[in-house]
Amino acid sequence: QVRLVESGGGLVQAGESLTLSCAVSGANFMVLPVGWYRQAQAPGKQRAFIASVHATGNTNFAESMQGRVIISKDDAKNSVYLQLNNLRPEDTDIYYCAAGGIIDYKPAYWGGGVRVTVSS
Repeated sequence: QVRLVESGGGLVQAGESLTLSCAVSGANFMVLPVGWYRQAQAPGKQRAFIASVHATGNTNFAESMQGRVIISKDDAKNSVYLQLNNLRPEDTDIYYCAAGGIIDYKPAYWGGGVRVTVSS
């Protein structure tokens, strides 16, 4: 069974950077697309796609986040990373790692999420 475990969340100040990690197990990481989503902590808010990385190394980014995020993968560690730069208070959300499926809008697997809080 595919398992995704996020880490690296926390409290940062506006303008700072933060790197989230996603450890993947239970799947062939070499062929699995992995991505990141965010979700506001308000009723009815949907998870929003941030970025994805494919087995080939190709990446895709949401237009709203492009230029402020970097996604990378380490095949030796079965891990994917999301570097968030120039963070803003409105980036305060729960960030989720996702994998498989149609990674950019309907992943097959989800991690439990990690909280990122950006103070002004």
